[in-house]
Amino acid sequence: MPARFTTVDEYIASFPEDVRAVLEKVRETIRKAAPEAEERIGYQMPAYRLHRPLVYFAAWKDHWALYPATGTLVEAFAEELRPYEVAKGTIKFPYGRPVPVRLVRALVKHRVAENIEAATAKAAARAARKPAVPSTAKRAK
Repeated sequence: MPARFTTVDEYIASFPEDVRAVLEKVRETIRKAAPEAEERIGYQMPAYRLHRPLVYFAAWKDHWALYPATGTLVEAFAEELRPYEVAKGTIKFPYGRPVPVRLVRALVKHRVAENIEAATAKAAARAARKPAVPSTAKRAK
């Protein structure tokens, strides 16, 4: 196993075949739910970025996990997340059960909406701070 992963392929390849199959399914689901997101390694786990960090996933001994489980995400999907352990920004999915593709897709799409909303608000705030320059004003030389 590399000391530091540089690609998601390296990360996934470092696990046994059964875990790799799960991770590939999670990766495929995230990519389909957020095709415009940039795939990278962050905190030594697969990460996706859209304007800012979108989601991460990681394999552990007894489960795989999806991050971050924001408060609004957990609240919006409380019923669907009931069968899983949710704590400290993490959703833990046990091995031995199929990847809940529909749920993962919905969680990622929710995070996409959160990120777009935050990026839009940030751009609006930036624009509001920027002083208006009349179009007829000439620059001082």
